[in-house]
Amino acid sequence: MQLSFLLLAWCTQLISSRPTVESQAGATLSSGSVITGVVDANYSSVRQFLGIPYAEPPLGDLRWEPPRANQLPATLNATTLGRSCTQFVTKIPNAHNTVVPEHTIADANSTGEDCLTLSVWTPENATNLPVLIFFYGGGWYMGGQNTPYQIPTQWVQRTKDLIVVVPNTRGNIFGFPNARGVKDQNLGLLDQRLAVEWVRDHIGAFGGDSKKITIWGQSSGAEAVDLYSIAWHQDPIVNGLIMDSGTALIEDGKGPRYSNFSYVAAQVGCGNATTAADELVCMKKVDAAKLEAVLQKNLDENGMHHGNGSMGNTLGFGASADERTYFSNYAERIQQGKVAKVPAIIGINKDDGNTLAPFSLSGPDQAICDMYFQMVFLCPSYMTSKIRASAGIPTYRFFYSGNFSNISPLPWMGAAHSSELPMLFGTHGNYRGVSTPYQIAVSEAMQDAWRAFANDPESGLVGQNWPAYTPDYDVVRVFGETGTVARNAADLLKASEDQCSNSMVW
Repeated sequence: MQLSFLLLAWCTQLISSRPTVESQAGATLSSGSVITGVVDANYSSVRQFLGIPYAEPPLGDLRWEPPRANQLPATLNATTLGRSCTQFVTKIPNAHNTVVPEHTIADANSTGEDCLTLSVWTPENATNLPVLIFFYGGGWYMGGQNTPYQIPTQWVQRTKDLIVVVPNTRGNIFGFPNARGVKDQNLGLLDQRLAVEWVRDHIGAFGGDSKKITIWGQSSGAEAVDLYSIAWHQDPIVNGLIMDSGTALIEDGKGPRYSNFSYVAAQVGCGNATTAADELVCMKKVDAAKLEAVLQKNLDENGMHHGNGSMGNTLGFGASADERTYFSNYAERIQQGKVAKVPAIIGINKDDGNTLAPFSLSGPDQAICDMYFQMVFLCPSYMTSKIRASAGIPTYRFFYSGNFSNISPLPWMGAAHSSELPMLFGTHGNYRGVSTPYQIAVSEAMQDAWRAFANDPESGLVGQNWPAYTPDYDVVRVFGETGTVARNAADLLKASEDQCSNSMVW
């Protein structure tokens, strides 16, 4: 059961907002490169270093090759968010492109393969601060650092004691080709690893502590965090994991499905290749926009993607088991200790399934929403938490219940998929009206918990009165429940969890 492409198969077009530049900021790397960033007049305590290339552009012969570390020039102007990796605009209406477009990249017309950059938001006079690296969602298909709701300037301005890094990584057919002629199928995961290595090596120049790095992901980004902890368990670099609305158990643990790549190849004139190598050589010469056009046409004509396999005639390109970055014996490897033994926060939103059913302004079919909530979010998060805690790894669970009209404007949306992100990034009041004092209090409670964890994953949440989950103490931290900022609830989800099957654990 591979349903990841249902999570966020969308994007739209917005006017990109750039900082009102007050002054410049500088950072000197150990290599001697001097990076110039910006300080926004509206957020004067934050230094922004935007669009820093952490790898060579994966162009030409480097398409569908692992990312290659690059050498930065002596001086680098890092004042503009990096171009989002190649993706397309779907014509299928959904809650995000119809109602809350701030969840999608700000300029869908400015994408490309030269996209392997990262952006750093750091407070002024930073010294040895904890670091959060955010892996965005998008169903392995889309997303980027230039997503209005996911820009952390306001968060860093408020706390002044945290650094946030967001890398762009390859997705869809470019990041997960599932092609016979390709050695590394999960290139997007390799991009993430290289970005983490870059942060380890250079974050000190921005005032960060390389021994206090937490990777945090949402949706397919959360799946990637989970996979990362197993693939690089011997040298994780990071000290903590946060998984919002996703774990690796959303996937099915199977290997690549080569037929989708070959189908696209046939549509763009590479169908006559006699060998896998010839097919790949031909496909490397095809314009990226032409490849994306095939995927867009297929999606618009057949509906939402269901992952690396297909539903009907739909195509899917996502992570698949290669036994190097993604292992098919997930639970077994954790039980054997082949996982980074670092604490994890794992959680879901109360209404995660509400925006995945076929879209209607008046509301979706609730039975379908409930099915997706159970299968795609609740059960994977619960089983992942149970497996990790049973292996003696500190595990914390959360349940976001907020229902705020400026981020969920339709009555039925509630705590929909991705709605926790503007609360965490502090962008909740930027669109559709100012936030209420209660909403601000919930946002700050979540921000403070994430920051406390990043600073000390082992015991930072003790000061937040957030107890660890164990198989014998099924406790979740509830944020934004009607009138309550944060509370601990034992056995809150037990009735639904009892319906989760051990058979889903591959």
